[in-house]
Amino acid sequence: MSDAWTLRYQGFDPEREGLCEALCALGNGYLATRAAASEAQADGVHYPGTYLAGLYDRGVTRLAGHTVENEDLVNAPNWLPLTFRAAGGAWFAGRAEEIVAHEIAVDMRRGVFTRHSRIRDEAGRITVLTQRRLVHMAFPHLAAMETTLVPENWSGLLEVRSAVDGGVRNTGVARYRGLADRHLAVRRKHSAVPGTVVLEAETLASKVRIAAAARTRLTAGGDPADIRGWSDDTRIGCDLTVPAAPGRGIVVEKIAAVYTGRDPAIGDPVRAAVQAATTAGDFEELLRSHTRRWAELWSRCRLDLGHTGKAEQAVRLYTFHILQTLTAHTADLDAGVPARGLHGEAYRGHVFWDELFVLPYLNLRLPEVGRGLLRYRHRRLDAARRAARADGLRGAMFPWQSGGDGREETPDTHLNPRSGRWLPDHSHLQRHVGSAIAYNVWQYYQATGDHAYFAAEGAELIVEIARFWADLARFDPVLRRYRIHGVMGPDEYHDAYPWAERPGLDDNAYTNVMASWVLRTAGRALELLPEYRRAELADKLRLDADEPARWEHVSRKLRVCFHDGVVSQFHRYDELAELDWGAYRKRYGDIRRLDRILEAEGDSPNRYRVSKQADVLMLAYLFPPAELAGLFAHLGYDVDTDAFDRTMRYYLRRTAHGSTLSAVVHAWVLARSDRAASGRFLREALASDVYDVQGGTTAEGIHLGAMAGCLDLLSRGYPGLEVRDDVLVLDPVLPPDVGPLEFHLRYRDHWGVRVHVSHRGASVSLGHGQSTPIRIRVGTEERVVEAGGSRRVALPPRA
Repeated sequence: MSDAWTLRYQGFDPEREGLCEALCALGNGYLATRAAASEAQADGVHYPGTYLAGLYDRGVTRLAGHTVENEDLVNAPNWLPLTFRAAGGAWFAGRAEEIVAHEIAVDMRRGVFTRHSRIRDEAGRITVLTQRRLVHMAFPHLAAMETTLVPENWSGLLEVRSAVDGGVRNTGVARYRGLADRHLAVRRKHSAVPGTVVLEAETLASKVRIAAAARTRLTAGGDPADIRGWSDDTRIGCDLTVPAAPGRGIVVEKIAAVYTGRDPAIGDPVRAAVQAATTAGDFEELLRSHTRRWAELWSRCRLDLGHTGKAEQAVRLYTFHILQTLTAHTADLDAGVPARGLHGEAYRGHVFWDELFVLPYLNLRLPEVGRGLLRYRHRRLDAARRAARADGLRGAMFPWQSGGDGREETPDTHLNPRSGRWLPDHSHLQRHVGSAIAYNVWQYYQATGDHAYFAAEGAELIVEIARFWADLARFDPVLRRYRIHGVMGPDEYHDAYPWAERPGLDDNAYTNVMASWVLRTAGRALELLPEYRRAELADKLRLDADEPARWEHVSRKLRVCFHDGVVSQFHRYDELAELDWGAYRKRYGDIRRLDRILEAEGDSPNRYRVSKQADVLMLAYLFPPAELAGLFAHLGYDVDTDAFDRTMRYYLRRTAHGSTLSAVVHAWVLARSDRAASGRFLREALASDVYDVQGGTTAEGIHLGAMAGCLDLLSRGYPGLEVRDDVLVLDPVLPPDVGPLEFHLRYRDHWGVRVHVSHRGASVSLGHGQSTPIRIRVGTEERVVEAGGSRRVALPPRA
């Protein structure tokens, strides 16, 4: 590490290569490319991957006598391939024995990947390779690579081979191997002009055409003696031959363009790709416009910790990857929030509930991106309605895993790599994903005041999700409460009762409280609509006149269970056994994946009071203390701050933190009761992907929700930032070793609102030219900030 803006790796370590490829990946929200070496092929060490947002394809496998169908985020044609050799020698393949010295780095400020290697071939010839790479942030279809080759101890002819490879497969996750992994068929390929090649592939099931064109040319070191095109079954490329001499640099530039048949404002994607590749500027010109766009993004999304070091670098790295995955280009696509970014193939690129952790960060910086991501859900509202109807319910039942068309993509089975056994997967029972979508809609509206979106789409989403909860809840005449049966909560270690034959749990506290919130919010959503729009929506949805009253009734009567003075995670939770945590830690060390450990022993986490991650405590992550107490009071339960503090500590002792989200949530919920412990969880969360704390998972794709959650914790959680009744509210509480914090927001129509929070005070500043003043509240003090002005409020000392 040279500075907080640069992530650097020295030396070539095959064991670390997958992590480097994920963390140094480049993207622009339309496409992303892993930081695989340009000469590499998928070989168990390297894994080249280029992914296009929202591009899925379905594959079918016969497994153990039954059919397994999966939908994958497609590994698109690889534009990277570029290698070299001294004429007559072997092509450089990136093997460890060929590499004398090696360093890679990603410059997060400018979005540029660099590589510097000394390479020795079988004849002892040493060549120094320096490479720069970008995926253009302003022109989403373009990527570029500049490679400088300097012979160190030899002269003769140098051959450079450049290609586009359509023979790639989805083989980036070991536990998926053996399942369908081929998604592309190469349809045509040709040389457009000397040095420029194009390949068109088509996805096998979804029938999306993908065209990748690449222009390769020598820009320094003399004219090539020869340019020769070539192709095979799945690749097309060209070879450049040039005289080489010791110390003389030969610079090869490769400009690539990628289009699909789904892109707007094109006819043929092949024609569009060729035109873009041949007319694009040179590397330096593209770098200038690319860097300008990154400067704009960083000015909007600045977040400073007040000191440099590993934490500051992690914050910038996580910001960098959020901004590469979800951009203004994404907003124009039909794409959701992929849980593992566009950086790998874990979870098959599916969309879960991670926007719950991502959108609050985007809403206050890039709200147009947040709106675009919510539209992904609205486009799949009909699919969610069909799913609800198939279960005999009204409203919308959204899938736990979503992909291309909005059907449930959660697999029926999953592999435990520890035992080697395929097991039933019941995680589709996490119906709480619908509540997360409703919450996201409401939070976007609160943060932006976007009445047009809310009236056109947002309110409809909330209402249809509320109708689903109202229909799913069943009245128990003995308890005089509504109950929700057969679901899973966020915990994921529990998918059934150990004594039951059917999967699912009853009265999961998180699910029921969130359902109550959605039912209540649906009524408020209707009241916020103009009368004509309310009438239109009621007519479209065939809302019965008494439905809002029923939502309110059910919202007050959903059941929450308690035991030992704490909120029960679900009905009969107290009948489960306690686990000997000390014995398992002594035996296994890292027990984050306790579910896999227990299953490999022939046991099950369903038998124990153990959690993978926050479940009940998610409520304290989503709602501030007063609002959370109000939610329970609305249900008729007295759960004050002390009661929830007991609940928090009860589950904290029983949580394995098997998800990267867990540390984020616990840092948030502990912020006001145990600041030191909160700071420890923050450090763990910031380290999770940088150091791949889960042992190999980051190489398969970053954890986008955890990354965004860290940023949100630092810019909303610790500052206590809320938007309430058109007032920007701050109630800061920083851990001892965190701060001062400074960050920028886009609040309503105000761009560049600067917030500074320390242990002693908080200030809000507005730039010049923003004429409308804003109201802020810090603690109990309310102030007005004028354009070009600043307000600072001192904070009382905290214990």
